[in-house]
Amino acid sequence: MEFRFDFTLKIIMDCFYYAMHLSIFNILFNTTSTLAGWSEDQGMVFISSVLLIDAVHMTVFASNMWNVPFLVNRGDLDVYITRPVSTLFFISLRDFAANSFINLLIAVGIFATMLSRLQVEYSFLSFVGYLLLIINGILLHYVLQMLFIIPVFWTQSNKGFSDIFFSLGLVMERPDLIYRGAIRIIFTLVIPMGLIASMPARWFFGPDTPYLSLHLLGVTAVMWGLMLFWWRRGMKVYSSASS
Repeated sequence: MEFRFDFTLKIIMDCFYYAMHLSIFNILFNTTSTLAGWSEDQGMVFISSVLLIDAVHMTVFASNMWNVPFLVNRGDLDVYITRPVSTLFFISLRDFAANSFINLLIAVGIFATMLSRLQVEYSFLSFVGYLLLIINGILLHYVLQMLFIIPVFWTQSNKGFSDIFFSLGLVMERPDLIYRGAIRIIFTLVIPMGLIASMPARWFFGPDTPYLSLHLLGVTAVMWGLMLFWWRRGMKVYSSASS
């Protein structure tokens, strides 16, 4: 009974999460015709992209990443180090969240509904490009969260700097064009949370999307390299259970 209740409650909780975000954008477009130059249909495709990325992350990565600090602090990482596969790969993809997969199907349905309402013509190739950028956004989201978790090797805390990452998650849920000046540079280059969902959505809407896509891919590659470097440094100072 406890398992079934927990499973069902998590699905309901995510449904409320989706409804809240859709309602926020609905309220915004009841007071203005455009947001960062986007129409209501474009804005709803954007927020449904956010929900889609979040649902994939929760299904594939989230439960594994929450467990990383405990593996490090208790020395349980030893079990994964001895396996004949990349330790980072193993701990990132070991568990699959079945309840979040149900919500992923709901998120896909929301996205399909919003995309069908989009008053913009697009080709099959542009849709494929969008899906590829969504995959890139999912990867970038994973990399950025891992960068905030890896400091647990030095801090021995139960979260690393995850709370900061979750606070910055609000940046991902807003169109990148609303940010200006130094804040925009930070959220598109230094801590590129603003690129995760905005760039895939702008693949449909913006005339300069090829350049934006190259920027997104370049930033993701740099962040991936930084994460691997940071991970290897952390592994060098890791104190196993047998230490």
